[in-house]
Amino acid sequence: MTRFWKTLNELFVWLLILLSGFIMIVGVWQVYDNYYMFSHTLDKSVLSYKPVPGGGAESVKDSPITDDMIGWITMDGTNIDYPVMQGMDNSEYLSKDPFGQYSATGSIFLDSRSSPDLSDSYSVIYGHHMDYGKMFGALDDYLNEAYLREHTSGRFMTGRNAEKTYPLRVFAAMTVSAKEKTVFDMDQEEIRQFIHDNATILTEEQDLDILALSTCADAGSVTRIVVFCYIEK
Repeated sequence: MTRFWKTLNELFVWLLILLSGFIMIVGVWQVYDNYYMFSHTLDKSVLSYKPVPGGGAESVKDSPITDDMIGWITMDGTNIDYPVMQGMDNSEYLSKDPFGQYSATGSIFLDSRSSPDLSDSYSVIYGHHMDYGKMFGALDDYLNEAYLREHTSGRFMTGRNAEKTYPLRVFAAMTVSAKEKTVFDMDQEEIRQFIHDNATILTEEQDLDILALSTCADAGSVTRIVVFCYIEK
C-alpha cells in the first residue's frame, strides 16, 4: 500500500510539472504573438511613400505600394497616417499590407462598394484595432467627448498622386454591432437619422458627405467603434 501511494504521489508531481510546462509554453506563445503582431504593424517608414499634393506622378514614382492604393488618410493628433487601399472585396486587405504581402494586421482600406474618390454621400473605411493607437486603435479615444472635440481635424488625399485633398471634420462617434445594416451596408438615405438617434457623441449636424472610420472594439468582438467625419469638399 505504501508503494502505491508513493507511485501515485510521483505521478501527481509529474502531472504538475507537465501542467506548469504547458502553461509556460502558452505564456511564451502569447508574448511572442503579441510581439509579432506589434512588430508587423505598419510602422512610420510607410510615411516615406506619402504623396505630396501637387507633386504629380514623380512624388510616388518609386513607391512599392500596390496600385490598389486609392488615397491617404491622416487624422491630426493621432497615429492615423496611412495609405488607404481598396480590394475586390472587403476581405482582401484584412490580411494583406499595402505592399501586397501577407500581414496579420492588414491595411487601412475603403469599402469595396465605395467610390475610390469619395464621391458618394456616405463612405466607410476599415482598419484593425491595434494596441498603442496603431492602425485604427486610435479610434477608441474618440468615444471621449472632450478628446473628440479637441481632435476634429484630418484630411483625405485621393489617388496615388494626391490629386485632391479633402479636409475631414469629426462630428460623431458610437459603438454599434457589426451587423448593423444602416452603417455597414452604407445606407445613403438613413445614415444621418441613424447617427442622430444612436451616436454616443454628436457635436453638429450638417448636409455634407460623410466618411465613417470603423474598427473592432476588441479581439473577437462583434462590436464596432465608428467615428464619423464630414468631408469638406
